[in-house]
Amino acid sequence: MAASLGNLTGKVALITGASSGIGAATAVLFSKLGASVALTGRKSENLQQVGSQCEQAVGKKVQAGNCKPLLLVGDLSKEEDTKLVLDETIKQYGKLNILVNCAGVIEFGSIENTSLEQYDRVFNINVRSIYHLTMLAVPHLVETKGSIVNVSSVNGIRSFPGVLAYNMSKSAIDQFTRCVALELAPKQVRVNSVNPGVVVTELQKRGGLTDDAYAKFLERSKETHALGRPGQPEEVARAIAFMASDDSSFVTGASIPVDGGRHAMCPR
Repeated sequence: MAASLGNLTGKVALITGASSGIGAATAVLFSKLGASVALTGRKSENLQQVGSQCEQAVGKKVQAGNCKPLLLVGDLSKEEDTKLVLDETIKQYGKLNILVNCAGVIEFGSIENTSLEQYDRVFNINVRSIYHLTMLAVPHLVETKGSIVNVSSVNGIRSFPGVLAYNMSKSAIDQFTRCVALELAPKQVRVNSVNPGVVVTELQKRGGLTDDAYAKFLERSKETHALGRPGQPEEVARAIAFMASDDSSFVTGASIPVDGGRHAMCPR
């Protein structure tokens, strides 16, 4: 009997970048859909809040004995933290069905004013940490014939000035997605990415935009996105849930734009 749409009952999911934005929305949605979740992020207070939201989403099921979210504070640019996150997830749940690589940062800079330090910071989080965590997770995903969903960006599909290292990092993730999908397909592990457009999160502010600049950035997105607005984290989370679930069982190696049509636009 086919599972209902997005049903994740009995699945164990490890979600990175879960303390805010798309990662947090994905954690709450996965909990609603029945998954046991391991959540990692760099800010303990934020992660605790998301954990509480996950428990509220599950409601009485937690009281009935369902596993509470496993909260793992760590910096995935540090190899020891990445290994600890994976080890603690397996220790807690005994298996892994889904890996959602959502952790990411953005920094602003063109080829004229960037630096190698900026390149390293962006790539260490956006690419290297995903490469490492996926390496560690693969043996467990092979056992469960699991699924990997990487959170990329429309910046991996299209070119935009002023965020050079970020653009390059997301293009690398799209290629990583396709390559690993081909490598793991014989073992029935699926690998896909979602490519959000502008989504209302704290990403750009953490990257350096002021409140005023961010407000203008969101206003501009009404013109650069075909649907005339920025997205919400929950909209991307629903796409992630679909790609992670058995409902997308014949999809692998795909990069799915969740961007209000921005990838198809040529705004002037």
